Amino acid sequence: MAGQGTPATALLTRRKITHSTHPYDVSPDAPNYGALVAAALGVPPARVFKSLVTEVDGGLTVAVVPVTGELDLKALAAAVGGKRAAMADRTVAERATGYVRGGISPLGQRKRLPTVVDASALEHPTVYVSAGRRGLQLQLTPTDLVALTGAVTAPIAAG
Repeated sequence: MAGQGTPATALLTRRKITHSTHPYDVSPDAPNYGALVAAALGVPPARVFKSLVTEVDGGLTVAVVPVTGELDLKALAAAVGGKRAAMADRTVAERATGYVRGGISPLGQRKRLPTVVDASALEHPTVYVSAGRRGLQLQLTPTDLVALTGAVTAPIAAG
């Protein structure tokens, strides 16, 4: 599809990684945004993952968790050998990744940040993550997602 290129899709194309893009129309300010995105795509919400930029012991880390739950900050800190984790400031997150809130992809970020993917991703043949723009998701295998981000996997989702 023309006009759908993002740094994330460019990375996948350059690396010849099998993927597909899926546009959707959901307001980024809607309550239960992730569940609405899953419904718009017609896929189980457990296969749709959100990318959250956090600060662990003062350094930025990306957490990739299913939209069906919340991020367990203590589990995230433990997964990267840290002591304390908190959500990063929105402006800091946008500046570091090169993406806007609601469209932060774990792939193709301006600066490659340490990444933790929730272990539940490995239970699915493919998962959906932001393609780097609001209204566009990427579908790829969880093993490709982990390999391309250099992520560790750990149980970091709560709920």
